Amino acid sequence: MPYVVRVPYLSLPVLLVLLLGLAGAGPAGAADRPVVELSRAQAGTGGSVTVTGSGWRPRALLTLLVCGQAEPSRGVTGGTNSCANADGRAVRTDAEGRFRRELPVVEPPVPCPCVVHAATVTGAGAEADAVLQVAGHAVEPLPADRAGGRLSLLADTRLRGSGGLLTWFGSPPARTLVVTVGNVGTSPVKDPVFQVGTSHGVFAPQWQDQRWRGTIRPGGKARIELPVELAAGAHGDYTVSLKYGGKVLAEHPWGVGRPWGVTLFWVLVCLVVPAALFRAGLAVVDHARPRRPVHASRPPRRLLPRLPAARRPSDLPWVAPDAEQSRPKQDMKDMRT
Repeated sequence: MPYVVRVPYLSLPVLLVLLLGLAGAGPAGAADRPVVELSRAQAGTGGSVTVTGSGWRPRALLTLLVCGQAEPSRGVTGGTNSCANADGRAVRTDAEGRFRRELPVVEPPVPCPCVVHAATVTGAGAEADAVLQVAGHAVEPLPADRAGGRLSLLADTRLRGSGGLLTWFGSPPARTLVVTVGNVGTSPVKDPVFQVGTSHGVFAPQWQDQRWRGTIRPGGKARIELPVELAAGAHGDYTVSLKYGGKVLAEHPWGVGRPWGVTLFWVLVCLVVPAALFRAGLAVVDHARPRRPVHASRPPRRLLPRLPAARRPSDLPWVAPDAEQSRPKQDMKDMRT
């Protein structure tokens, strides 16, 4: 009986510790989500605000922009075309995922409501918005959200395909962006229009609308494949982004190799063309050089001395000695006669 009575008293401290641990885990989990805060919620053109952030990836590169026609709940409805891109700022988070940066206040190219939009440049996509009232700038209501369906990314993105011989010689690199999205809304999404953008370095993506044919029912998912193509001769580190409904769903890095075939072609041109010009110049000089006249009466020059003509064996005195010996005998006979 005493043992049974002590059990509640022994378990009560343990329960208190667990509850305190769960209560403390709530703010930590919330801090893991990207957060952006401003030093003040209203500022005029020409001023500046201090932007602070937390919950971002450590050592991540971010862009800070003043954007119009946007709300934190819906994001930037017009994409980065609704932002003052020329007056944006870049910032890198510290080891704890925090940052602090001064941002000039400028009028975006579209009316307010306005926000300060922070988004990652490379790696896994993350973004956050903070409301900013730009004093003196026009304000118009946001367009109604006519679609009841909302798409969300369900799996990691990947780029399918590889380069070939033509790409090695400067042909435009092309890949296929493959993502899996799910409809977390209350109505089906039919023939959704995605925006695919490619960016190089810290520059803003260049968006292109692409329609996917099909219907995604509420609670369903679909595999989306969209073509991506860069300019001819492009090389370096690129980022492929996918946007739907004004929100970036995914980002994927793309490292494009240098088209060494073009370099090889120009090296061969630099070697072959001068050699061909040199040979052509030699041929022209040889053709234009004056020729010396050749006289017919002048005998050709002999390089070797003239050898004496060979004698016949009978002309040599040492070849027939009997003839010399018989000559005196014949002379003596003639004298006797």
